[in-house]
Amino acid sequence: MSSVLFAEHATQDGHVIGEITLNAERSLNALTLEMIEEILPRLQAWQTDERVVAVLLDSAGEKAFCAGGDVVNLYKAITGEGEPDFPERFFEHEYRLDYLLHTYPKPVICWGSGIVMGGGMGLLSGSSHRIVTETSRLAMPEVTIGLYPDVGASWFLNRLPNGTGRFLAMTGGQINAPDAVHLGLADRAIASHYRAELAQQLMDATWGEGNQTDAHGVVNSVLREFEQASQEVFAELESPVHKSAALIRELMDHDTVEQAVDAVLAVSSDDKWFSKAQKTLSHGSPVSVKLIDEQLKRAKHMSLAEVFQFELALSVQCCRHQEFPEGVRALLVDKDGQPAWKYPDVASVEQAFIDELLASPWEKSPLADLR
Repeated sequence: MSSVLFAEHATQDGHVIGEITLNAERSLNALTLEMIEEILPRLQAWQTDERVVAVLLDSAGEKAFCAGGDVVNLYKAITGEGEPDFPERFFEHEYRLDYLLHTYPKPVICWGSGIVMGGGMGLLSGSSHRIVTETSRLAMPEVTIGLYPDVGASWFLNRLPNGTGRFLAMTGGQINAPDAVHLGLADRAIASHYRAELAQQLMDATWGEGNQTDAHGVVNSVLREFEQASQEVFAELESPVHKSAALIRELMDHDTVEQAVDAVLAVSSDDKWFSKAQKTLSHGSPVSVKLIDEQLKRAKHMSLAEVFQFELALSVQCCRHQEFPEGVRALLVDKDGQPAWKYPDVASVEQAFIDELLASPWEKSPLADLR
């Protein structure tokens, strides 16, 4: 069976809702190049299809919407087991898909239930109507594999308040539904048991004709009702990021990334969420931490198109050095949990190495056509 399923659902007034279902449950719906290459042309076709009023993006299974990208095949390509040009093709197509979602003229309703990490965050963040549920766990944990938060994270993490994006990138901190809505990383918190009913309501809605069509308004109206009906489900959930907001602001308010790291690790806390963030930072790649700091500084005032061009160059460069494949080996291939990082700590990371990673590998970006 295909790892992506497509369906067209007729609405009661003669329109169509397109549905894209990530269907790789065993791999937590991790995005492969093949999946991306199937989704892109379908979205492009629906974009100009007057029958289609909205797109629903969801996944098979309850455990994960999408746990990331196909890093194991990236690892194989880097280590000589796969096609050497695979990393460039994978990242270019993935970022084209993310950019298309960000700029899509029709509503894209993303059901971000369960694990939403890495590449999954790219899909969720690009969608116009981002739904999280009581099981949602959002994160950009690339620091654990020697990479950096990509898929447009240079854009959306830079828009979080008071250093929160930098902290979450450095620590891989997980975000639940209340925090996701509070931070603006999601639009609606809806109980997971409403999934089938929500789709039916969208099909039963009146979408209008021609100039009378307000697709975004119709979707908002439907989602608002389900969010209001879901309030009890989320009332008992804590908001650990929100609770730590003042502390995060203080910890990120240092002159150097080395000082910020030392400050985070020096905190004595019995808060489980914060302690887990500390542990991830202490075991993560020092190169990643230093790179994240530079990434967010450089991308702060970039346009969305410039962000994806910047990230494509950076991702390809990361695939040409050993930090990223070593992180994947330790965490996902050999699973020994003992990565041999290039540098022992952030203070040891040479700026020349970071500059090398940040240098574009080409004169003209393969994404130069993004506008």
